[in-house]
This record gives sequence, structure tokens and C-alpha cells, in this order.
Amino acid sequence: MTTKIKKTSRFSKIRRALVAALIALLLFVTGRKANQLAADPLGEKECPPLDPLVEKIADDSASTLNIDVAGASLPWAQEGGTINDASCLNRTPVHGILQVSSEEEIRDALAYARDNGLKVSMAAVRHSMGGHAFFTNALVLDMLRFNQMSLDEESRILTVQSGATWHDIQNFLHPTYAVKAMQSSDIFSVGGSISVNAHGMDHRVGALGGTVRSMRLMMADGTVKRLSRDENRELFDLVIGGYGLFGVILDVELEVVENAIYESHRTLLDYRDFPALFADELAANEKIGLMYGHLSTAPQSFLQEMLLYTYEEVDAPDAEIAPLAEVSNTKLRRFVLNFSKLGDIPMRLKWFAEKRIEPLMESCTVSRNQAMGAGEACMVSRNEPMHDSVKYVQNNLPNDTDILHEYYVPRARFVEFVDGLRDIATTHDANILNASVRVVHQEHNFLNYATQDMFSVVLYINQETTPAANEKMRQVTAELIDLAINLDGAFFLPYQLYYTPEQLEQAYPNIDLFFAKKLRYDPEELLTNTFYEKYAK
Repeated sequence: MTTKIKKTSRFSKIRRALVAALIALLLFVTGRKANQLAADPLGEKECPPLDPLVEKIADDSASTLNIDVAGASLPWAQEGGTINDASCLNRTPVHGILQVSSEEEIRDALAYARDNGLKVSMAAVRHSMGGHAFFTNALVLDMLRFNQMSLDEESRILTVQSGATWHDIQNFLHPTYAVKAMQSSDIFSVGGSISVNAHGMDHRVGALGGTVRSMRLMMADGTVKRLSRDENRELFDLVIGGYGLFGVILDVELEVVENAIYESHRTLLDYRDFPALFADELAANEKIGLMYGHLSTAPQSFLQEMLLYTYEEVDAPDAEIAPLAEVSNTKLRRFVLNFSKLGDIPMRLKWFAEKRIEPLMESCTVSRNQAMGAGEACMVSRNEPMHDSVKYVQNNLPNDTDILHEYYVPRARFVEFVDGLRDIATTHDANILNASVRVVHQEHNFLNYATQDMFSVVLYINQETTPAANEKMRQVTAELIDLAINLDGAFFLPYQLYYTPEQLEQAYPNIDLFFAKKLRYDPEELLTNTFYEKYAK
């Protein structure tokens, strides 16, 4: 059974008053703790290394670092030291980090690594959580300054360098055009998204790889190849979802679309009704441009209730599209997320807020006067739902981190997977903060997580940064992977490396051939990361 959540008045004064009252109430009730839960981060979070040898290796390598004449001219951001990822659990000593901004600097960096017997890894925002952007004592190329772009409006093709973030791209395209495929948040880089073949809210387009017309790739020897479905096709399919192991992505030609106007809706339903609802109604509705679901993480309806978010295209020729704005009420959102980590009652309040309070705070592109023809409809442009840099997930909480998981299951097995997920999470008392549902199409890249049409379940799980908590997460991950595999599904690779080689081969049967292709295109194994070194060796 589904229930449409009724839209209520969105007068800005009422919304501001509601937010102010809620913040005041929370601060009053929880006092100093509320300030801690809501506080902006002071910088990149530092967690104690799980392996105490990490600091010693980093200190030893820094003391013996010898940058030759050729290396001195490179754009060093860091010599020696360590690097980490968004999990804060993978601090790793590196030779150094280069902030490259041109093809010449990338080519010189590869030459420097070859001459000095170093390995090379590529990194940007480092939201992969298993060392996919670095390796011990490697030379790391920070790609974020390699970010130029241009648009051919006639063909609707964006040419963009691989270090650009989706935040950059949306600001560049808005208000006339929009991204065709990207993740649900905009913090990631183009190169990183292609390297994992990311997908997001657009249930029609599918994963990012399907929107790539072509790309240029710098090989380990410094030569450059153009890749497309018509040119160097094998390498094209290997690079999409190839985790940076085949070359440095230079620039990419991406398809873009019009920045359509959508009317947003929220529907409350039982998770068991979702597969039939999607098959019978949603998939056939060509007006729906974006869609995703959130499963309840509250104890009274744990992984049973589901909020379905849909964005349906409307004809609004006179709509005035406002400039893209950052997500508001960041401290309140951070407080609610962090407060929910503390137990059943806070988690109940978080789910109540998503169902009942968030609709009152929704930001709408079209003013109420412009929307009168659609009653109380809330209208947004296509760019807006994805223009979220999720600053509220960053915090200063000590001994605390949040880990991403993603699992893919055939659409007919969705209910079985959610039931199994509930059992595993309950047995291990896993602190699931968010559980999202997205639509995934059959993919055709080499290391493929979707050999048929599937649904994906994305989990955000809180844990302490201790060896004991890590071991618990390892067990939860292993059981969830087995659950997905037993339902003819798979798991996403760019997260914690808790899966066994056997699980990897079961989910990705051509993994050995993938590693063999890697040696063909990079026989010296110049390009590497922790994922490759752990499983290919």
C-alpha cells in the first residue's frame, strides 16, 4: 500500500521559524552534546592508524626521501608522509603527492616514477574506502587541479578534464543544461566516477559509462590513446570501472541534457510493494526523470517502510531557474545524522524528521506564485537534487567513522535481499544510518557489477575506529556479500577490502582475465593501488 505525503505550505517565514524553533529545542534538550554533534569539522579527520607500523614506515621513508633534479621541478604538495581516504581507516605512507594541473606534469610524473622505481596512483576526493586511490610508498597524483571544461551546445557534449568535480560541472552547465548521469551527490571527480562506473538517481540513463562518448588516456609510458566504442574498444571497456589501473584519464566527452523542470513527490510504501510498483507504473512513466528510495532505519519499521522520491517533468516555460545554492541547514542536518547514532529513540526521531519535517523545509526553484497553476507543487530543476556536497556528513566526532556499502540484486530478488539484510544487521547490531534504493541497468563494461537489470541497496553504517569495531564490520560485510552472491547479485568494489578472493571471483567471474589485461597494457605495473596489490598478487 502506498501513501502520498501531502504537500504543505512553504512560506519562507514559516520554514525559517520552524528551523529556528527546532534548533533551539535540540540545543536546549541536549546542550553541549548538541554543539558537538552539529559542529563543523576543523579539517580532515585524523584517526589513529589501525596498524601502528604505519607511522614508523612514514617517518622512515620521509627521512630517506631523495628528490632528484627532475623531481624537484614537479608540483609537490607533500613529500613523504601519509595519505588517507574518507573512511579515516586506511592511513598509508606514500612517497609523496603531486598536484598536477597539465598533461605535461602528468607525463613528467610518470617518467619520474619510472626512473626512480616508484608505483603511481591517482586520487581526487578519495571517497573510495579501500585504498583504491593510493598504495604504500607510491607517488600519488592529486588530479583535482586538472579540471578544465568546455561545452559544445549544438551536440550537447561536454569535454571535461578528469579532475573536475560534478559540483564544478553543474555550476558550469546551470541553468540551461544538466548532467545526464552522476552520483546522488556532487563531490566526486569525473575520473573517479568513471573509474568505478558510478550510477545515481536517473533510473533511465543507467551508469555513467553509458554517457561517455570518448576519452583520452595517458598510458604508463606517457603515450596518449583515444578510447571510444569505435576506437580501442577493449581498453574503453576496461577503463570504465577499471579503478585507475590502465592509465591516467585525461579528458572525457560526456553527454549532457536540458535542465528540465521537475515536480517533486514523496510516497510512503511498504518495501515489498516497490518491485511491482516500479515494474507496473514507474518504469513506464516517461515523465519521471529522477528517482530513488530510502528505507527506514528506525527500529519500529526497520527496513520495512520506504520513502520513494520521484521527480516528474512538468511543462513550465515561464519558470525562472534560480542559481544553484548550497544545501541549507547544514548544522541541523549534521546534528540529526550524528544524533541518530546514539540509539533507538534518536533513530526514530531521524526517520520522523525525514517523513514529516523535511517536506516543510524543501527548497523549490519556482516561487509559489509561479506554481499556482500546479497548486502547492514544489518544482526544482534537474541539477538541484544532485547539487549536494554532503557537508553534513563531515564531523569532529572522535573514534567515529561512517562506512559505505553497496549491493546489487536482480529485481525479482529485492525483497529477499532486504529481509536477509535485516536479519544480518539485527544479529550484529549494525548501526545503519541510511539505506538507499536505486535502479541499475545491465552494464557492458569489463568488470561488471550488473550483468542484468538490478536494484541496488546503498548502506551508510556507523562504526568506531578501533580494531574490534573493524573486525565486526568485516563480519557484517562478509555476510552481506554472501547474501548478495547467493541471490545472483554482486557488491560494489570501491569500499573496504573485507571480501575474500573467492567472494571477488564469485561476484566478478572475469576478475582473473581483468588482471591479465592489466599486465598486457601496463606490463611494468607502474599504475597500482591497494586493491590491485591485495587481489592481483
